[in-house]
Amino acid sequence: MISINGKGILEGQVAIVTGAAQGLGESLARRLDDEGCKVVVADINLEQAQAVASSLKNAVACKVDVCDVAQTDAMVNLAVEKFGSLDLLVSNAAILIAKPVLEFPSEQWLKMVNVNLVGYFNCAQSAARVMVPAKRGNIIQINSKSGKKGSSKNSAYAAAKFGGIGLTQSLALEFAEYGIRVNAICPGNLLNSTLWNVGPNSLFKQYAKNQNCTEEEIRQKYLSQVPMKRSCEVEDIANVMVFLASEQSSYMTGQAINVTGGQEMR
Repeated sequence: MISINGKGILEGQVAIVTGAAQGLGESLARRLDDEGCKVVVADINLEQAQAVASSLKNAVACKVDVCDVAQTDAMVNLAVEKFGSLDLLVSNAAILIAKPVLEFPSEQWLKMVNVNLVGYFNCAQSAARVMVPAKRGNIIQINSKSGKKGSSKNSAYAAAKFGGIGLTQSLALEFAEYGIRVNAICPGNLLNSTLWNVGPNSLFKQYAKNQNCTEEEIRQKYLSQVPMKRSCEVEDIANVMVFLASEQSSYMTGQAINVTGGQEMR
């Protein structure tokens, strides 16, 4: 998605991406860099965030725990101090712990809600403190198909993501008069991503354990649910993000857009 003059379609925008030190967040930060954005690479892991930022054309790293509003305020202040404004917030930071309800410790359940929902609120509130006076801005939450449909043995994640769509719609209503648009992207399963494949807590390992089957059986199960018969890829999400961040979507707000290969259509 490149403009006709050869520059990125988002040339000159200042963007924050949370959870951008690795995985999907890193890929989204790189795409925004390609599209001409100045990027704040925000993550709780500062060292990895610095590595990503140093590889981009015009970026700065920021350590942030999205559960702490003082830190999200500092993140936004850094964007303004470094680049002069804030045009776009991509609220991507999230965690996923999948367990049956009867085996889900309450503190872990609450942590999921705090990071995935309260963290989104904190980031949006901090960004709005700058965007409202400027009477312009764009907030995009990376949600999930689990924000549209319940998820067995994944209750905390689904609850937080359902809440995220409600928050997206509420923010959109409240901020429309200030020229701020708020939308969510609901991806399908990123079966080829690090989240699903890397580490002892990868989703393939969690789901195989929870469902008492092999990781390959999990892959085939999720692929079989997709009418287009392929995994969601980071490029699929990045393409929609760029569209929502651009003037091409200037009449869209309060939307939760499915990127699921037809698996979810509501």
